Amino acid sequence: MLLRKEQQEENHVFQWHPVFYAGLQIELEEESEHLMFENEHQLGTKPRAIDVLVIKKTNERISSNIGEIFRRYNIIEYKSPSDYMGIDDFYKVYAYACLYKADQKEEDAVSIDEITITIACSRYPRKLIHHLESSRGYFVRKKEKGIYYVMGDKIPIQLILLHQLSGEKNLWLRSLSVKMSGREEAESLLKEYEKHKRDKKYRSVMDMIVRVNREQFLEVKKMCQALEELMADELEDMRRKGQEDGRKEGIARFAKLSGILLRQNRQDLLLKATEDGDYMEQLFQKYKI
Repeated sequence: MLLRKEQQEENHVFQWHPVFYAGLQIELEEESEHLMFENEHQLGTKPRAIDVLVIKKTNERISSNIGEIFRRYNIIEYKSPSDYMGIDDFYKVYAYACLYKADQKEEDAVSIDEITITIACSRYPRKLIHHLESSRGYFVRKKEKGIYYVMGDKIPIQLILLHQLSGEKNLWLRSLSVKMSGREEAESLLKEYEKHKRDKKYRSVMDMIVRVNREQFLEVKKMCQALEELMADELEDMRRKGQEDGRKEGIARFAKLSGILLRQNRQDLLLKATEDGDYMEQLFQKYKI
């Protein structure tokens, strides 16, 4: 129960679904002109929503490894890193696919041959795979790193295990699934982010990655300007909170400390100070603020 409570608290703090939506668009960016994305597509008038609906606008073949299976209407179910994809989750998304077909104004407006299902998660769904193979007679075939095709149904189905994806082909979605191994991986991701830092999708994904992998990014001695920009919102929140509490003097001291540390390229100390009030007070004394 304690573990489940911690997982629920983590999911409350980290809003994974919007970030996954952004990461998915990044992975399919090269084919974006042929695709239309809908986040939490509502099914009918009742509160049912597909996590992500990707509509293929043209007949062009999608070259992205996660989009090769796509047809016209592509329904995607996503689980955050701490959530498990269970047997009933499969039937839910399968029901959504059928309901999406049926919930049209005209008869057979959406052909069953134009629908695919993608299940994306970060934990190997052993029970689900066993159920699909033993109870439904399906065959699960590994296509490549992190991508499995579920064979045997009228609807094409793929299972994406984010933590198994290739770091070269699927850098951004993979980085949403696991904690980074260390400094080199953090530096590599920062370098890639620098190319796209003005794009809101990349910023959204990178912000989550930095929050989850704070220690790894602290190991990077010279954090680039991109990371400083990602920190800006967090620093602004602290300033705003201080102002609401009437701590004008504290805001001024923190602003002065931020300026000193940023000029010294000591963002690592600044990040630590934002998490540890006692350490921040030590820095105030050290720099005589």
